[in-house]
Amino acid sequence: MNTGRKAFTLIEAAASMALLGMLAFMGATSLLKLAPKYDLERAVWEVRSLLNVVRYRALFEGESYRVRFSSAACTVEKADESGKTWTFAGRTVFEKVALESNNSPIFTPEGTVSGLATITISNAWGGFKLTLAITGRIKTARIG
Repeated sequence: MNTGRKAFTLIEAAASMALLGMLAFMGATSLLKLAPKYDLERAVWEVRSLLNVVRYRALFEGESYRVRFSSAACTVEKADESGKTWTFAGRTVFEKVALESNNSPIFTPEGTVSGLATITISNAWGGFKLTLAITGRIKTARIG
């Protein structure tokens, strides 16, 4: 007669499931705390990329472009042929971050920028300050 156990008891199975549930909950909670960090870093990367793309479009197309910032979006405008008005050329909306800029930079066909800007991107995790120089160089600094 063999009295060796071949399966888990109900109590052992319930305890194992409870332990796995607690571990999954702790892991999910820590991942949710990281989400704002990655939202912020993605927004900084997208703004930097947008500014570089607009600069190169101005260089290659020989037209001036302007980037306007609102609290949650960037609007790109192209100078018309007379150079006196701006036409809509694109818009990028940012979720889960706040944007703030002290100016609307204008990218010229010569590769320079007039209307230098300091752009602040922030959310619950912290913030970054992007400084746009006359040469088109973008300096990024973490704040808070």
